[in-house]
Amino acid sequence: MRKKILLLGSGELGKEVVIAMQRLGQYVIAVDNYFNAPAMQVAHEHEVIDMLNGEELDKIVEKHQPDYIVPEVESIRTERFYEYEKQGYNVIPSAKAANFTMNRKAIRDLAAVDLGLKTAKYKYANSFEELKEGVKFTGTPCVVKPLMSSSGKGQSVIKTEADIEKAWNIAMEGSRGDLMEVIVEAFIDFDYEITLLTLTQNNGNTLFCPPIGHRQERGDYQESWQPMTMKDSHLKSAQEMAKKVTQALGGSGIWGVEFFVGKEGVYFSELSPRPHDTGMVTLAGTQNFSEFDLHARAILGIPILNIPLLKNGASAVILANNDSSEWPIYEGLEEAAEYQNTDFKIFGKPATRKYRRMGVALANGTEDCSILVSKAIEVAKKIKIN
Repeated sequence: MRKKILLLGSGELGKEVVIAMQRLGQYVIAVDNYFNAPAMQVAHEHEVIDMLNGEELDKIVEKHQPDYIVPEVESIRTERFYEYEKQGYNVIPSAKAANFTMNRKAIRDLAAVDLGLKTAKYKYANSFEELKEGVKFTGTPCVVKPLMSSSGKGQSVIKTEADIEKAWNIAMEGSRGDLMEVIVEAFIDFDYEITLLTLTQNNGNTLFCPPIGHRQERGDYQESWQPMTMKDSHLKSAQEMAKKVTQALGGSGIWGVEFFVGKEGVYFSELSPRPHDTGMVTLAGTQNFSEFDLHARAILGIPILNIPLLKNGASAVILANNDSSEWPIYEGLEEAAEYQNTDFKIFGKPATRKYRRMGVALANGTEDCSILVSKAIEVAKKIKIN
């Protein structure tokens, strides 16, 4: 088996997918809109294009004629995927999944309206005036998100009427692509949130990774840990919802399904049809396969029998503190390596900007996850980026 993989999006998650594919003997072409993206550094070939330009995307697909088209970011002209499927290309996990989940409107309506999953009360807005009406409908506090964005970009909380205009501007600045629309959601009084990594396979056997807890700041994850302790009934409810929505979208691969959990039960939040950033904790050896290995095997049709929890784990992001136009220098790696049962990964991004995720620190063991999170944070703090 030697398949040609066209990876659309070449960030740190894509890089780990390439490594997982390479270990299974596959051939990968990494694509992104800038040179030297992390996944390009480990792929067989690379292409730099504007993935929101349908014609450029068509040319790349025609040029390489891949066995699998694997989207790894949101900012892609995903409606082209339907045509690729008609031409016989295999889009991962499916054209419908990629197209629906790149847009919060499509996936939210599928979950809430078509499948009847429990979600926050919500409205859409195409303008500042419509946003004001949406806030009236949901009440305050509420959350505003661009329909197309990632890693929390463009998200903010509205607590008073004075926050509405600022929230609209933040959403427009953080929106990816050319879709200038937002979703406003009623604030859920939740106790915690989880990512439930869900594996769909060609043989129809859907599996779930142990739930992952995480903490966010500025709309982006800062630490994650596995497993997240939760009631069996809540976990079962989340698994049932994850299975419903992934089956409705179709295809094989790993999915990052996000839920809020509170006194009123479990609420579906969002869905990514690919490895999830909070799932980088699986690089700590918490499972028999990392989320990236799971994704690669599911794409290639290599069956996974089970996903046991082997040990507790935690991850903490390593962030840049300033902007640079050239390759950054990393200091403190020796000091960071002094902690037992820890590791760190440097992503290899060619430039920094404030709060940009440049690496991840990992910890594993039998200790409580809160202790492992603290250890991962300590390791992350030792690494300085200049």
